[in-house]
Amino acid sequence: MLEQDSRDGSIKMEFDFDAVNEEDSPFPEVRASVSNIDDPEMPAMTLRMWLIGLVFCMTASAMNLFFNFRQPAPSVSPLVLLLVCYPIGKFFAFVLPITTYRLPRYLGGYEFSLNPGPWNIKEHVLVYIMANVAISAPYAINAIVVTQLNYGIPVDYWFSVLLVVATQLTGFGLAGMCRRFLVSPASMVWPQNLVTCTLLNTLHAEDDEEPGSITRYRYFLLVLGGAFFFFFIPGYLFSALSVFSWMCWILPDNIPVNQLFGVDSGLGMTIVTFDWTQISWIGSPLMYPWWAEVHIFFGFVLFFWIITPILYYTNTWDLAYFPLNDSNPYDRYGNVYNVSAVLSASNRFNLTAYENYSPLYLPATYAMTYMLAFALSTCVLVHTILYHGRSLLNGVKKIRVEQDDIHAKLMRNYPEVPDWWYLVCFFGFFLLMVVVVEVWHTTVPVWALLLSVALPTLYVLPSGFIFAMTGQGITLNLLAQIIPGTLMAGDPVANMIFKAYSVQTLTESTSFVQDLKLGHYIKVPPRATFLVQFVGTLLASFIQIGVKQWMFNNIPDICTPNQPSFLTCPHNEVYYTASAVWGIIGPTRQFGKGTLYYPELYAIIVGAFLPVPFWLWQRQYPNSWVRFVSTPVVLNGVSYIPPAAGINYSAWFAVGFVFQYLIRKRNFAWWSKFNYVTSAALDSGTVLSLVVIFFTLQFPKGGLNINWWGNTVYKETADWTRLALKAIPSNGIPLE
Repeated sequence: MLEQDSRDGSIKMEFDFDAVNEEDSPFPEVRASVSNIDDPEMPAMTLRMWLIGLVFCMTASAMNLFFNFRQPAPSVSPLVLLLVCYPIGKFFAFVLPITTYRLPRYLGGYEFSLNPGPWNIKEHVLVYIMANVAISAPYAINAIVVTQLNYGIPVDYWFSVLLVVATQLTGFGLAGMCRRFLVSPASMVWPQNLVTCTLLNTLHAEDDEEPGSITRYRYFLLVLGGAFFFFFIPGYLFSALSVFSWMCWILPDNIPVNQLFGVDSGLGMTIVTFDWTQISWIGSPLMYPWWAEVHIFFGFVLFFWIITPILYYTNTWDLAYFPLNDSNPYDRYGNVYNVSAVLSASNRFNLTAYENYSPLYLPATYAMTYMLAFALSTCVLVHTILYHGRSLLNGVKKIRVEQDDIHAKLMRNYPEVPDWWYLVCFFGFFLLMVVVVEVWHTTVPVWALLLSVALPTLYVLPSGFIFAMTGQGITLNLLAQIIPGTLMAGDPVANMIFKAYSVQTLTESTSFVQDLKLGHYIKVPPRATFLVQFVGTLLASFIQIGVKQWMFNNIPDICTPNQPSFLTCPHNEVYYTASAVWGIIGPTRQFGKGTLYYPELYAIIVGAFLPVPFWLWQRQYPNSWVRFVSTPVVLNGVSYIPPAAGINYSAWFAVGFVFQYLIRKRNFAWWSKFNYVTSAALDSGTVLSLVVIFFTLQFPKGGLNINWWGNTVYKETADWTRLALKAIPSNGIPLE
C-alpha cells in the first residue's frame, strides 16, 4: 500500500516482507554475497557513524594526500578503514550511554541517542562509502602542483580548493541521474561490491558453524592471517618470488626471452608469481565474472602476446629501438624524452628546438594502448546504442528498465533522492568551475569547459554499463588530452584543467554510482547515502588542500629528486610530461597526417564498426554463443598496460580460471560460501601487511634492507633494465 510521508512529500511503499523473503537475485554471484532480507528499523544515520566516519576519513584523506607526494609510499585504502572501524564501532556501542535525548520543541523536538544499539551493518557501510569517495588524493591536485612548480604560476588556497571541489562533485550530480540505468536493474551487478558485501555480512551476520564445516568469519580470519604473514616473503624477505622471472634468471642477457617471459617489463608468459599484489594488480580475479575474464584475457593474448610482438620484432614504427613495455616516451637517441628541451624560457613550444632535438617516440605497448583507446572511443558508443538503446529509451521515458529483483523491491521502503537534488549539484558545481576559470584568469574559455563536461556526460552510461558488468571502467585520459591539445594548442595549463575536469568527472561519477549500488545491496536509505557521499567528499577537499598548502610552505626542497624524506612528487612529474607533450607539442605532431603514428587513427573507424557484425549475428541467431561477446570489454580490459606488465594479466587469469571456472563448476556450494570471503581476506591481509612492512621496515631511517640473492637476482636481467632489441645508431634514429 502507498503511504504519503507528510514531512518530505515522498512516496513510501510498504510490503509484506514475509512474502518476499524467499525471493532472491537471478544472479548466483549476488545470491552468494548479498542478503535478501532487510530490517527497515535498523538505524543508519547515527551520531557515532558520523563521528567515526568523519574522523577516519579526514585522517585517511590527509595521509593519502601526503603519500601522494612520496616515492615509495603506501596508501590507506577504504578496505583498511572498513576493517579498522569495525572494532571501534563495537567499542562505541559498548561504552556510550544508551540514554535517549530530546531536542527542545523550538529546535524541532527530535529524539536521538549516542548509542542506538549494536554497531550495525548499515552504519558500517556508510563509513565505507564515505571513505570510498573521499580519501583518495584528488586528480586535480596534479594540475595545481604542476602549474605552481613547473610553470611558475602562483596558486592560492581558494583557487585550489574550489578547483578540487568542482572536479570532485560535478560527477556526483551526474551519477544521480544514472540511477535508473546503473543501480536499480539486477543485471548491473558491480562485482567489486560483491566482495565488500561479503566482508560486511561476514562481520555482521555470522552464520552458525555446522558439524564438519567452518564459518565464514573464522575462515576469513584464517585466510587474512595467512595472507598477512605470507606477504612478508614476496614483499620483503624474498622479493624474487614477486618478480618471479625464472627464465630470465637463466638467460639474463637474452633480450627476446626477457621481453616475452619477463615479469617487470616483459609480457609475463611465465604466468607464475607468488605476490597477491601482482596477481590482483588489475583487480581481484575472484571478483570478476568468468565471462569477463575470458574477454579480457582474449584481448590481452590477441593484442599483447600476438600483435605487439609482431609489430615490435618487425620494427614497425621503429619500435624495436625502445623497450617493449614502458610507460615513458622516448627521443630518437633512446633516452626518456626531455620535455624541457623543446620549451622556451616562458614555457612555450619552441619549434626550432623541437626540430633540432627529436620527435616523440612511443614504446610498443604504449603505442598499442593508444591504438586500442582510439578504437574504444567509438566502439563503446556504438555498442551501447545497439545493445542498450532500448533500455536507455525506456529510462528516459521513465519506463521500468528491468523487472525489479528482491533488492529493488526492498529499497522501495525508503524515500528516494529526488532527481532535482542531483541536478542542482551538477549545474551548481559546473557553475563553480566557470567561476574558478574566469575569476583566476586560467585561459580556459567557457566553451572548453562545456566540452570538457560533455565528454563524461556522453561516456558515463557506456562506462557505467561496462563497469557494472565487468568491474572495469573506461577512462577519458586520451580524449581529454587530444581534444584540448588540438583546440587550445600551446596552452599546457588549459590542457591540464580540461583534462582534470573531464577525467575526474567521469571517474567520480562511476565511483559514486558504484557506492549507490553498494547502499542498494545493503538496503541503506538512499538519502543517507547521498549525504555521506556529499559531506565526506566536500570536507575531504578542504582538508587535503590544507595539507598540500602546509607541505609546500614548510617542507624544504619538496618535489626535487634528492628531497631527504623522498617527497619527490612522482605523479606530478608524469602529469607535467603529459601536459607538455599534449598541451605544447600537441597531438597534431604526434598523430597528424604524415607522422609516424598517423595509421593509428584508422582504429577510430574500425572501432565504430567492430560491434556491428556480432550484434547482427546474435539478432539472427539469438541462442548462439556470439550473444555473450562484448567488444568494448575486449578492448578496454587491457587498458592498464602500461604501467601494468604481462604478469598482471597472465597470473590473474590463471587464478581466475581456478576459482571462477573450476571451483565454481565442480563445487558450487563451496564457491558460493567462500569465494568472495577468500578475495576479501587476501586483499585485507595483504594490504595490512604492506602497511606494516612500510612503516616498520622500509620507512624508518631510510629503511632496513636485506641484500641477498633472493632480493637481487631479478635486477640483473634485461627484463629489469628494460633493454631494447636493437641498438640505436650513434647519431640517433634516422628521420625520414
